[in-house]
Amino acid sequence: MELRAEKIQRILSKYKFRDLAVEELEKVNRVYPEMQVSTATFTFSDSTQKDLLKITGVIPVKYEGRSYNFPIQLWLLDSFPFTPPICLLKPTSSMVIREGKHVDAKGRVHLPGLHTWDYPKSSVVGLLPEMIAKFEEDPPLSSKASGEAKNPHELLAFVSNLQLNDGGVQHQDQLGGKVTVIGGGDLGMACVTSILAKCHVDKLVFIDVAESSTKGGSTDLEIFSLPKVTVSADLSASAGSRVVVVTANAWSSEQSYARVVQTNVDLYRSIIPTVAHLSPNAILLITSQPVDIMTHVAWRQSGLPPTHVIGAGCNLDSERLNHILNINLNTRKPAWVLGELSDNKFAVMSNISPNSSSTPEISPGSTSTKPLLDRAFGMMKNRGQRSWSVGLSVADITNSVLTDRKKTHSVTTLAQGWGGIGTEVFLSLPCIMGVNGSTRLVGALLGPEEDARLRESVASLSDLMSQLRI
Repeated sequence: MELRAEKIQRILSKYKFRDLAVEELEKVNRVYPEMQVSTATFTFSDSTQKDLLKITGVIPVKYEGRSYNFPIQLWLLDSFPFTPPICLLKPTSSMVIREGKHVDAKGRVHLPGLHTWDYPKSSVVGLLPEMIAKFEEDPPLSSKASGEAKNPHELLAFVSNLQLNDGGVQHQDQLGGKVTVIGGGDLGMACVTSILAKCHVDKLVFIDVAESSTKGGSTDLEIFSLPKVTVSADLSASAGSRVVVVTANAWSSEQSYARVVQTNVDLYRSIIPTVAHLSPNAILLITSQPVDIMTHVAWRQSGLPPTHVIGAGCNLDSERLNHILNINLNTRKPAWVLGELSDNKFAVMSNISPNSSSTPEISPGSTSTKPLLDRAFGMMKNRGQRSWSVGLSVADITNSVLTDRKKTHSVTTLAQGWGGIGTEVFLSLPCIMGVNGSTRLVGALLGPEEDARLRESVASLSDLMSQLRI
């Protein structure tokens, strides 16, 4: 690892914490001398580019008594080491990525150590052993099959996704699976009844959290014995869920807004880590308020990939908007409500018809579509987010996950890197929802008014997050 090269020194000079970055790179060189550092241009998801340092090499992963070399890349942002590296698997032409808990379809690596990165406690030297350990639990690469010769690891992956029942063999994705709703009251009950009506579930667990200010309803569910519903006061009953809906709130009488929200954060600390441990492959669906903040908190506390932690966000508004556009204004293109769940939210339209087989795309900000969206938005005024309506929205998202529907929902998700957003913040964005969680649509050029609203929300949410003890 040659750090004195002119190109590396030139890029290093632009790093905010150059000396600390050099110290970290020297540690990597001592422990992993085969790793190489170089410079290259990184392209973010919003198509912006930046010259950065990257570490490349292979890590040894043992599986079933054999050792495999997995090629990796670690891109170091200019705020490194205070921000974690962007970690990618870089398969060779003979390898194929197996999407799983720690690696998405594009090879992006998601590890607990990345989500809880806290320099100087966190380092690349400490991250690589964690990566190796997680990959040995669930190898994210396998050899491509050629002709009739199937790679044994691919066959193992397929077999592990099968379940036997009385009728023979079923693929797991075809099953309804288990859903848990945590938090009582009107919203919790609305989610339970809506999910039962909308979704095919094998079991629905309702957990009424005693500390929540929205508790209640569990007794009535026990009295009337709804099919497939189990009532519990123990989080362990949620184990093995495919979707976990969290509706719990713990509003206090504190005077400042930040201290009121902190009560919810404290409540989540007793819920989210346990739930994530019991259902490590679940999709967490957050409805607690404020949903943008609480989804961010849930992601931080869970250690799950950001694709597995979403909020109900602006999905309800988006469905209402589409109904108005289709029925009242005879417009057939999909539209979504984006941004913070506040007065700063705004609408965008797709440039692809709903019957198209292409991946939906956000139409760039246009003066031709704005009057139409503004008119539809005006017709939505005074439609509040009542418990039953939010429950229906939650059931719609849950159904897309359970059935791998690949429907585009506007859900609260990690917005960093979208539309030029550099801050770690959660906002409602159009995401394709399926069994593996959320996949954001590519960002688009927004109009000046919409862009200003987005930036204002990013600033206010970041400020509030900085005041919270996660």
